Amino acid sequence: MAGKPKRRAEGAPAGRRAMLGMLGAGAAGLATAPYLQRGWEGLLAAASQTDVTGLTGLLPDPGGFRYYSVVGSVPHKDATDYELRVDGLVDRPKTYTLGELRAMPQTRVVHDVLCTDGWRVDRTPFEGVGLADILDAAGVRSSGVAVRFTCFDGAYTESLTLEQARRPDVLVALHMRDKPLTHAHGGPVRLYVAPMYFYKSAKWLSGISVTDKVVPGYWEERGYAVDGWLDGEDRHDDAA
Repeated sequence: MAGKPKRRAEGAPAGRRAMLGMLGAGAAGLATAPYLQRGWEGLLAAASQTDVTGLTGLLPDPGGFRYYSVVGSVPHKDATDYELRVDGLVDRPKTYTLGELRAMPQTRVVHDVLCTDGWRVDRTPFEGVGLADILDAAGVRSSGVAVRFTCFDGAYTESLTLEQARRPDVLVALHMRDKPLTHAHGGPVRLYVAPMYFYKSAKWLSGISVTDKVVPGYWEERGYAVDGWLDGEDRHDDAA
């Protein structure tokens, strides 16, 4: 009948408007996503520095990584005050500055990052100095069996056997995702052990000491495996 409203004709423009609005919101979301992600990552990073409970490490992060520290606060280091001490059972102990590490030949390793908490970040590039190069420069003595790592947070430690430490996919890392390591990600220098769970890749690296035995690290003293191999890794691989 002529007096009834034509709902189908009137509804079409509203549907188009709704669809255009949804598309516009989606486009705006895509445009702002990188800024929101960086903001959330920054918020998590800042919160983790004062979180003694570790609960911030359980919060979701669109970048895939989780932020966690075993102490309440970690000092910031940069090129003006960062030092990496190499000592123990070596012939040539040395303290490296950040500038000296940057000037050394760099190795790039791309590998999946996995945490024992269950999260992972696929195909993550790290770049830095091969740990084997640093050990060779120091001159490891015949009595050396393992390497102990200490960190400038004052608490975290890790360890590897010499065989593990000399793998080409183990780095004293300076870059992640083709950018300098941020403080939140363990910068300016961290250990990166590609074939093992991420707890082996100690953040805020400050010391490398060759020892005559494996010294369990922070989490190993609390029940974690000393050899934190990822499933399927070649444990005697000598090629990156």
